[in-house]
Amino acid sequence: MNLRKISAAGVFAAATGTVALHILVDQAVLLEPGVSPVDHLSAIAVSLAVAGLGIVLYPRLGAGPRSSLALVFGALALTGGWLALSDARVGGPAGDDWTGLLQLPAGLTLVGLGGWTLWRSRRREGHRYLRRGLYALAALAALYYLVMPVGMSLVATQRPRAELDPGQLGIAHEEVTFTTADGLELSAWYVPSQNGAAVITFPRIGTSEHARMLAKHGYGVLLVDMRGYEESQGDPNMFGWGSAGDLDAAVAYLQQRPELEDGRIGGLGLSVCGELMLEAAADNQGLAAVVSEGAGLRSVRESLVREGPHPVELALQWPQDAILTAATAVLSGDAPPPALDEHIADISPRAVFLLYGEKGQGMEKVLNPPYFEAAAEPKEIWEIPGATHTGGLKAEPREYEERVVGFFNRTLAPE
Repeated sequence: MNLRKISAAGVFAAATGTVALHILVDQAVLLEPGVSPVDHLSAIAVSLAVAGLGIVLYPRLGAGPRSSLALVFGALALTGGWLALSDARVGGPAGDDWTGLLQLPAGLTLVGLGGWTLWRSRRREGHRYLRRGLYALAALAALYYLVMPVGMSLVATQRPRAELDPGQLGIAHEEVTFTTADGLELSAWYVPSQNGAAVITFPRIGTSEHARMLAKHGYGVLLVDMRGYEESQGDPNMFGWGSAGDLDAAVAYLQQRPELEDGRIGGLGLSVCGELMLEAAADNQGLAAVVSEGAGLRSVRESLVREGPHPVELALQWPQDAILTAATAVLSGDAPPPALDEHIADISPRAVFLLYGEKGQGMEKVLNPPYFEAAAEPKEIWEIPGATHTGGLKAEPREYEERVVGFFNRTLAPE
C-alpha cells in the first residue's frame, strides 16, 4: 500500500468519522423531546455499520470504487449538513446543529477526495470513451437509485422545525396540548365550536385559511402539529409513518369538549396529513367524515397502485421507491404504514371526500383516482381546476368553500 493511498484513506476515515460522530450525538445524546435512544437503534446500528465498513474497505478498493464511495458518502453528508444549516437558521444553532454543521466540510472533503481520485486514476489508453461512458451511466444509476432515495429519507426523518407565527390564524383561539397513546405531547390551536361540531385540520401550518373558512360557518376547528413538527414532541417523518395516532389523540381531545355533540367530529388533511386522515378514519370511528387534499405515495406499498404509467416507467421507479422505503424504515425505526388503497374502504359507512389539483404533484394525480375507486360509499372526488398541490382553496375559493363546507354540513349534521 503506497503513501498516497494511506493518506487518502486517512482523509476518508477522518471525514466519515466526523459524520459518524454526528449520528451518535443526534440519535443517542441530544434527542427530540419525548424520544429515547431506543427509538433510534436501527438508525444508529445501520448508519455506524455502513460508515465503519466504508472506512475498512476504502483502502482495499480500486480507484473507481474508492472515488464512488467517497462521492456517495460526501453527497449524503452534504445533505445532512444542509439540514443542520436549515435548522440553525430558524432559531440559531443549538444542540446537535453543531455536529450537524461539521458534515458540510466533511462532505466537501469527501466529494473533493472522490473527484481527485477519479481524476488521478484516469487512463488515456484503450477504450477510454466507452469506459468513461460506462462510468457516467454507473454514476447516474448510483445517483438515482442510492443517493436520491437515501438523501430523501434523510430529509424525511431530519426535517427542521418551522417557526409558528402566533398571529397567523387571525381569529380567537385557545392554545391547547394533548397526549398521544405512546406518550408524546402534541401542540394545537382550538377555535371553539358555535354549532356543536368540530373539524380537525392537519397540519397546523398550512391550514389557517381553511380554519377561518370553517369557523365562519360555526365549526370548531382544532389545528394540530404532527409529531416532530413545530411545537409537538417526537421525531419528524415527512411521510407521516406512525402519526395516525396523533389524530386519535386529537379526536379524544375533542370528545371531551363540552360544547360538542356526540358523533360530530370531522377532519381535513393536506398532503401527507391527508393520507394520515384517511388512515386514521379507517380505524377510528370517532371521525365521522374526512376531507383529504393532495394525498399521494408514502411507501413502496402504493407504488404499483398508480394509474396510467407505462410498465417501463414503473420498472424504473419501483426500485427507487423500495430503497426510499427501506432507508426511511431504518432511519425512523418505524414500519411502513398500510397501503391506502387496501385500507380506505374501511372508512365506510362514514364519508370521504378526495381532492387533488389539476396542476398538482404527479403522484396525487395518478393515485387519487385509484384511491377513490377503492373507497366505499359514501364518497366524493374533485379534481380542482388550476390548483397546484394543496392549493385548492386559493385556486377556487368560492367553489372550494361551497363543496367542503357543504360536505361537512351533510355528514356532520345533528342526528
